[in-house]
Amino acid sequence: MKVTKFLDDTDTVRIGRVESDKIIPLQLDGGFETLADLLAADAPIEAVSGLKEEDPVAICPSTRWLAPIDQQEVWAAGVTYKRSQTARMEESEAAASCYDQVYDADRPEIFFKATPHRVRGHHEPLRIRKDATWNVPEPEVTLVLSPSLRIVGLTVGNDMSSRDIEGENPLYLPQAKCYDQCAGLGPVIKLYTELPPVQDLEIDLKIERAGKVVFDQQTSAAQMARSFDDLVQWLGRDNHFPNGAFLMTGTGIVPTNDFTLHPQDLVHISIAGIGTLTNEIVQG
Repeated sequence: MKVTKFLDDTDTVRIGRVESDKIIPLQLDGGFETLADLLAADAPIEAVSGLKEEDPVAICPSTRWLAPIDQQEVWAAGVTYKRSQTARMEESEAAASCYDQVYDADRPEIFFKATPHRVRGHHEPLRIRKDATWNVPEPEVTLVLSPSLRIVGLTVGNDMSSRDIEGENPLYLPQAKCYDQCAGLGPVIKLYTELPPVQDLEIDLKIERAGKVVFDQQTSAAQMARSFDDLVQWLGRDNHFPNGAFLMTGTGIVPTNDFTLHPQDLVHISIAGIGTLTNEIVQG
């Protein structure tokens, strides 16, 4: 089952269930006031199924998608793919040994990524920093976690990154990762009673510039060196999330060192079985 947030014709924030080419608006009741409330239910799929449905709305270019987030924090894991390890070592000679070691270490790299107001949804703009010259998107399978840190669903994530800032000094990682419009989520959350095999989670990144595809690469979550459950249990150590959380699980696609995003680029991230997240890039 797929759920989403969107704006209706009256500019009201709505929750809907997505089926192929339509959104079915839902009437929240029974103690459910937000999408986060549904995600926190003992059985989110049953909770959504129990809501009253309204007439379907056709999905079209004018559909106003919102990021499927309420008050949850967004966290991210790094160096979970071999390609990410290599890229991080290339961008920072000073920290190369750190990135080399964390790939094989028991403790993963997990960092805070964004508060909800820094997150954007499908067809909303994402930002590259004014003080950065080397910026890339990072396509990531993103775990949707309940307050008890159960993985209740998956969504598409874009962990925007300023590689020159991070490469200058690893202590600059928060500035390279966390700023206005630094994270994309959506367009839907795919709810599961049981997660699919990681080999089924194929990830595709395409970047368009002036109508032409300038980057096109694929990978699979099967290439991850760590499991989803392992990342979640580390996130939850001495930490609690009363509103739930989103956890980006790392990227296996990193453009070559001569590539950087430009304003007006279109970034398309697709994950098999979940959907495609598209964002235009802005700067300044």
